[in-house]
Amino acid sequence: MTGVLGRLHGELPRTDDLEHPARFLLHRLRPAAAALVRSRWRLEVRGAERVPATGPVVLIGNHMGWLDGPLMAIASPRPVHALTKTEMFTGPLGPLLTAAGQIPVHRCEVDPRAVRTGILVLREGGVVGMFPEGTRGDGGVRSVRCGSAYLALVTGATVVPLVFLGTREYGGANSSLPRAGSRMVLTYGRPQVFPATGWPRRATHVRAVAEEHRRMLLETLREAREATGLELPGPIPDKKDDRD
Repeated sequence: MTGVLGRLHGELPRTDDLEHPARFLLHRLRPAAAALVRSRWRLEVRGAERVPATGPVVLIGNHMGWLDGPLMAIASPRPVHALTKTEMFTGPLGPLLTAAGQIPVHRCEVDPRAVRTGILVLREGGVVGMFPEGTRGDGGVRSVRCGSAYLALVTGATVVPLVFLGTREYGGANSSLPRAGSRMVLTYGRPQVFPATGWPRRATHVRAVAEEHRRMLLETLREAREATGLELPGPIPDKKDDRD
């Protein structure tokens, strides 16, 4: 690599030894996948104009249903490379996720390769999707992890909050789907840029930015609930069978 892009990939953490995730299916299949979703549910997308048309974006979402991840990739105004738990890449779904450019991540430990792959996508002007809560819950963003903050501080990417409502039935199980014909709403919140910060990035600074991401999600959640009349689905009844 040469020029500005080569210089960026050579900065710490280095990304010049990685390949960009696959893009073909991510770009080509999104319209058909969105049409399939709309054939079963009443899907609404609000505030999509808040996603910058160009440049690096970290898309952060609340997380309460199985559909959140696919909808983040399908309904976004731009293709999204979402960090997806490694367990989803086993079995027949694995090759599809890989071909669709999704990024496998080990959730229970720091995953340097997943982090660097996300940075690679952002350095090349793409969109990375994350669920800062780290797991499915009631969607109320009770706490957040620091991954999205770290990516934003390394790259200076614009951060856009995304709130899901209606993607799980009230009181429904972890992997349950909403009833056919029900309403699902995706609401994009106000974007914010966090200036890139060189090494060393202090843990206290990264945590403070992560809490700002949580505040952005909560503000977007308040806006979405007031605008749509939809509510959160409540706690997952039994977290023992944790397939999120």
